Amino acid sequence: MSAIFTTPPRPFDVAALFPQLAPLVRTGTRLHPRPGSPTVHDSSVGGPLLWPAGEPWPHCDEPHDRHASQTVHSPDDVRLLRRDLAAADERLRLDPEAPEVTPEERENWERIKVGRPWFDGPIPLLPVAQLYARDVAFPCPPDADLLQVLWCPFDHAERAHPTTTLVWRSAATVTDVLDAPPEPPVIQSQWYLPEPCLFSPEQVTEYPNPSELPEELRAQVEDTSRWASIDPALYSNYAYDPGELYLNNLCHAPGWKTGGWTCWGLSDPVDRPCPECGTDEVPLLTIASSEWDAGSGTWVAEEEPTNPAPPPLGARDGNFTLIDIAGGYNLQLHVCPASPDHPHIELVQ
Repeated sequence: MSAIFTTPPRPFDVAALFPQLAPLVRTGTRLHPRPGSPTVHDSSVGGPLLWPAGEPWPHCDEPHDRHASQTVHSPDDVRLLRRDLAAADERLRLDPEAPEVTPEERENWERIKVGRPWFDGPIPLLPVAQLYARDVAFPCPPDADLLQVLWCPFDHAERAHPTTTLVWRSAATVTDVLDAPPEPPVIQSQWYLPEPCLFSPEQVTEYPNPSELPEELRAQVEDTSRWASIDPALYSNYAYDPGELYLNNLCHAPGWKTGGWTCWGLSDPVDRPCPECGTDEVPLLTIASSEWDAGSGTWVAEEEPTNPAPPPLGARDGNFTLIDIAGGYNLQLHVCPASPDHPHIELVQ
């Protein structure tokens, strides 16, 4: 685990103002990923997986969405570019008169800009996340205590995001660990290569997205007069109206998390029946493009540094994993609560 990060208390107790919310409460676990050096024994983003040496590494055999003008890069090219850019940021922070680009950096960037040849064969999947049940609460099969999430770092037909694979296993059964898993020769976007991060899990209270509230309760939440008893000083810096305040700062946490409520925004809520048994699937893991944004500043961890140093590797709005889903959205994975190893559902919101 990384350093401890904690969410500030909400501006006020919204369930005290709207008691009908109390039965709808759920617990989510904010993961607070921060750059680190995870091992196979850590819960992490983009870290090495506890993968049996004798088990084949998964590949994607599906056709990939290729664009004629698109330049693809190797994972190592992306890693080098990130570190060069971070070094340049730090150099200029310490000395504004320092060169913006060194000759070595320029040589690297010119080479990387050219890109790599397109690859049409099976693509080894990239590790995205590893979650140990001892660290993070999430639904899992009774014989498993470890969840591993991998994805293909390319868009696919009708899916403008990576396609995920879930692997459930018992950590105790892995005695001989694969030490050099294959990597894709190229990836479609630098934003599909997770930066290694460790977690600081924290349980938080969540309520439904406004679009999932019962109609009468939603109308009450959006009724300005119902908020008259709340001191405007408690929320006026966070929102222009009660609906915005509830959506961005009171109902569900942004960022990487397990459990909790689904975040809706691109679409209205849709049914998510399990493809195998029809049971309504529940949120498992939210893969987020940022931990906060301009409208959700109350969720910024209390320990978040306010010093002028550039954020690690150019991260913005808490995007320490350097993952970006469809231009700033979330990829939310839902699983069947009756049997988590049934096929899962992906939802971009």
